[in-house]
Amino acid sequence: MSIFERYAPFIQDYIYRSNWESLRAIQAAAGDAIFNTDQNVLLTASTASGKTEAAFFPILTLFSEDMPRSVGAIYIGPLKALINDQFMRLNDLCEEADIPVWHWHGDVAQSHKNKMLKKPSGILQITPESLEAMMLRKHALIPKLFGDLRFIVIDEIHSLMRGDRGGQTICLIERLCKMAGADPRRIGLSATIGDPSAAGEFLSYGTNRGTVIPKIENKGTRWRISMEHFYISQQNMPDEKTDSDAISALDEKTDTAPEHADKGMAYIFEHTRGKKCLVFVNSREECEAVTTTLRSYCEARHEPDRFLIHHGNLSAAYRETAEQAMKDEDVFMTTCTTATLELGIDIGRLERAFQIDAPFTVSSFLQRMGRTGRRDLPPEMWFVIREELPEPRSMLPETVPWKLIQGIALIQVYLEERWVEPPKLDRLPFSLLYHQTMSTLASCGELTPAALASKVLSLKFFHRITSADYRTLLRHLLEIEHIQLTEEGGLIIGLAGERIVNSFKFYAVFQENEEYTVRWGSQELGTIVMPPPVGEKIAIAGHVWIVEEVDHKRRLVYCEQIKGKVPAYFGDCPGDINTKILLRMREVLREDKSYPYLMNNAVGRLKQARATSRNSGLTETPLICLGGNMWCLFPWLGTYAFFAMERFLKLKCADRLGLRGMDSSRPYYIQFTMKVSPQEFFAVLNEEAEKEFDPMELIYPGEVPVFEKYDEFLPEVLVKKGFAYGILGIDEMKSRIKEWEGKIN
Repeated sequence: MSIFERYAPFIQDYIYRSNWESLRAIQAAAGDAIFNTDQNVLLTASTASGKTEAAFFPILTLFSEDMPRSVGAIYIGPLKALINDQFMRLNDLCEEADIPVWHWHGDVAQSHKNKMLKKPSGILQITPESLEAMMLRKHALIPKLFGDLRFIVIDEIHSLMRGDRGGQTICLIERLCKMAGADPRRIGLSATIGDPSAAGEFLSYGTNRGTVIPKIENKGTRWRISMEHFYISQQNMPDEKTDSDAISALDEKTDTAPEHADKGMAYIFEHTRGKKCLVFVNSREECEAVTTTLRSYCEARHEPDRFLIHHGNLSAAYRETAEQAMKDEDVFMTTCTTATLELGIDIGRLERAFQIDAPFTVSSFLQRMGRTGRRDLPPEMWFVIREELPEPRSMLPETVPWKLIQGIALIQVYLEERWVEPPKLDRLPFSLLYHQTMSTLASCGELTPAALASKVLSLKFFHRITSADYRTLLRHLLEIEHIQLTEEGGLIIGLAGERIVNSFKFYAVFQENEEYTVRWGSQELGTIVMPPPVGEKIAIAGHVWIVEEVDHKRRLVYCEQIKGKVPAYFGDCPGDINTKILLRMREVLREDKSYPYLMNNAVGRLKQARATSRNSGLTETPLICLGGNMWCLFPWLGTYAFFAMERFLKLKCADRLGLRGMDSSRPYYIQFTMKVSPQEFFAVLNEEAEKEFDPMELIYPGEVPVFEKYDEFLPEVLVKKGFAYGILGIDEMKSRIKEWEGKIN
């Protein structure tokens, strides 16, 4: 029997109505794995390949044959927008089979949630944070709600494997299953998995099942990519000569920017009119600045506004307005966005995506480009690399266009090797350990220390946590009154802990800034960090506003709209770049090959950078003299190994080298002055790296490197240990120093 024949009749009818000629490879493979094994399943295929249907066609078929007596499947999505979108898609499919679909997150009406609580059934779509809230607030209902749970589908699983949020999700699933007495299979979905076997192991944490990872032959896809470089400064522009290696713009201009427009922004403005596009940026601040700039060009040209905005600090109403406009086939607008539209919500027939500067990861690049190319159009991305024009007296490292080189490297490692960042699963998640300890105690009530340790340390994600470290944590929590000891010797949440777990912000394990809600009349615009005084300006929702009142007690900002520009601030947005990318960046500077997606300015700028590199030797010699006793080290290491190198130089080598004035541009280079020769420099590094030392020795004196959300509530020794052993890339740093051994002679 074929997979199509195995599907329930209502699924077959749905396929006929959708005019599908055949099942896609991912759907056939998923059907075989779900119908014919009892294992967990990891489905990896490109964006818009039909992974959601591939997972749910077999699940719904099995439900129609034997309806679960509770919620039968949980769909966990990383974004509210993704859940809202999948809710609509699945509802249409399930309606005729009488299989309810529920969604549950902060923007969902309580009446909808109450219906599910009264009659748990069908499919529940939920974010990790809302599942945490349910476990805390509806603890007694878990067996009723999920007693016959059969499947847990985790969408965009790669996005949950980068930090504590993925660990939280796996811990919640494991806890829920124990409480409900259920043993569901897990199905992971992703378009960009760097190490499928590691992801499969992660998916199976805490289960007695393995993970089936169907091998799916992807048909070759034609990409339309271009990359152009612009100087931000309008003065002293270098001569722009046409280069024979360069490609032309992928499409004709459909508009003309104002005369004195920023050239990079003008390029976007002129190629988006009458199109449906996304403009990706790497921070919320930049998202606001870009949107405001592009809207000002519309105003200057006396054109209707054709730019929308979408990022995590905007109100649900603003985000959903952008999503609906993107889905409307008759609306041709461009949305400026961050990673919030990177993941798999269906936003219609997008013609192209722009990327301002290089993203931090190959995974992000693939996800963002995958937003386009749906419905028989090729994926299309226009990179817009912007750089301040180097001053005539700029030091060598400041004259290298790092973002341009990084963008090329990201594309090349995927084209040449199909490489994507592997998950980092070897951290010591002490912040999450605190969170799950408090969550377990809050939901279960009084527990003996042994019972609490048994419940928490048995969670597979904490397999690297020792009993000794857990005792250290519990003693500290008693001292700061986050937990307290009862007369019977049990543990309960303490007075200080009550304030933490009773806050809605407790449900999330990712770092949040202290935010104020911004209102304009009756409209909620979104949230900002650190509101300015009354009379000052703020930028949010793609417009500029003047602050009229700040209510610090209720954390509200009241404002009125005005014209103009002003920088926005939502909190820091760090990037994590893999060493593989830095090494490929070095090769980009070394090699003479041209790349078939570079436009004229980019080709010219790359040639300049290669000439600078050859003349200085920066790709061959990691240590370059900038003049006098000023030096620059180019380690070609990713973010966390670069962190380790900085600390190693300061704490282990500085005195012997006479090293002073260290100044880093992470993760590209480190500048400093020193009193020794290059040979002595490398000899000292090699000697110190060969000595056995505790990673804790790379913590600065008096430093408590708070890195994750709940680190502030941990004993200092665990914060330091988590950072030293789980964050710093010491082994990678030592390997690089070993490679430099030949430089001693």
